[in-house]
Amino acid sequence: MFRDSPHSESETEQRVMNGVTDMNSSQLIIHNAMIVTMDKELRVFLNGGIVINNDRIIAVGQSSDIIRQFSSNSQEIIDLHGQFLLPGLINTHVHTSQQLARGIADDVDLLTWLHHRIWPYESNMTEEDSYISTLLCGIELIHSGVTCFAEAGGQHVSGMAKAVELLGLRACLTESIMDSGDGLPSSWGIRTADECIQSQKELHKKHHDTADGRIRIWLGIRQIMNSTDDLLLQTRDTAKQLNTGIHMHVAEIPSENHVVMQTREVDHGTVTYLEKINFLRSNLLAAHSVWVNEKEIGFLSSCGVKVSHCPAAAMRMLGFAPIREMLDANICVSLGTDGAPSNNRMSIVDEMYIASLINKGREVYATGTTNPTILPAETLLNMATINGAKALLLENDIGSLQVGKKADMIVINPSSWSMVPIHDCISNLVYCLRTENIVSVMCNGHWIMKNQKIMNVDEAEIISMAKNAAAQLLKRAGIQIPKRMNFI
Repeated sequence: MFRDSPHSESETEQRVMNGVTDMNSSQLIIHNAMIVTMDKELRVFLNGGIVINNDRIIAVGQSSDIIRQFSSNSQEIIDLHGQFLLPGLINTHVHTSQQLARGIADDVDLLTWLHHRIWPYESNMTEEDSYISTLLCGIELIHSGVTCFAEAGGQHVSGMAKAVELLGLRACLTESIMDSGDGLPSSWGIRTADECIQSQKELHKKHHDTADGRIRIWLGIRQIMNSTDDLLLQTRDTAKQLNTGIHMHVAEIPSENHVVMQTREVDHGTVTYLEKINFLRSNLLAAHSVWVNEKEIGFLSSCGVKVSHCPAAAMRMLGFAPIREMLDANICVSLGTDGAPSNNRMSIVDEMYIASLINKGREVYATGTTNPTILPAETLLNMATINGAKALLLENDIGSLQVGKKADMIVINPSSWSMVPIHDCISNLVYCLRTENIVSVMCNGHWIMKNQKIMNVDEAEIISMAKNAAAQLLKRAGIQIPKRMNFI
């Protein structure tokens, strides 16, 4: 992949960002690639080139013209030999601190999952556990082409931040925040709303805009059943004050709506109540949002709320989210994996494929007839890229390969049994792509994976650390996994 290339010529179609044309700067050219830009015009360069200056893209166009105009002043030229170049994929809902809990809560009911597996696990984590877990999760994210993710909430944000900085990823990190509710571990149930807000303010001050600007700190609400009104309103106002986002699990299960109707005196559920207290804002990322009605979809749309659709986790535990209706209402819907105990696979590549299948299947359930045109490939690719950027309030910097944006991108080798033949490249990218087709990943202008090798950490060492940490953590938490078969 990484080889010098000869010069060539053709019609020009490149744009240079004003103020970033210093030919004496360090520049990288990537050319002879099929570039799927995901820009507003959905341009695809069949033989394209791109120029990167430090951490930003300064030109995109036909390969021959990029070479002719920029090669004499570029320090490195990479010929992709026809491989695909895409924006980095974006995972908008993932619990990185739950990676050490992969497989501890499979095939159990929700209350067992939450009260007897996940909460004991999380409440016994140390900051070192969170660091190792985030490293392990980050390795999987990178291999699946993710350059940016939104943490859904964990106990030790400083451990997460340390791992993100080392891996070279981009992230919006969030503390798991709860100040009320049944079944909470004792160490969690004693926190007041004021203490929760103060903790997040301190994390914002310490970590926001660190790691060369790759880390953002958001505010978190785990779920409405574990939040007082005081916490909700303080979170809303503090997020506005800090000019940051809010990440919240919203309308996950029917019982959530029932509890809200009984305790908050509204006629439906979580979204209805959040609209009533003016919590729905354009900086809210609502994860899952499965159990919402038509009126609530209207609330989400009119308030500019973004939704993270986690199809695998939803089908496992939650149900069918009305994604077609949300998209029809112009809601920004992105994709997430959720955490390892909810999914086991931290791959947005898989989520694109699953999202297509389950939403086509849901259409039969909802309307009584088939409609294979629901969620076509280009829509799913959009959800994994530019919609993800919009959901994280980063659309001016990432989500598409355009002049002026950050150099977050992935290289895909389509010449394998899983993708050949290619009659429709966009369809293949969604329906045929496997994580093993992703060969290199760049974030912020730096390669964080080259030729399927993670650059900044030793994978084998992290895996060994994770095995040991996970065993010790489950022992401290008193979690025992029942044997399914007769082990001898």
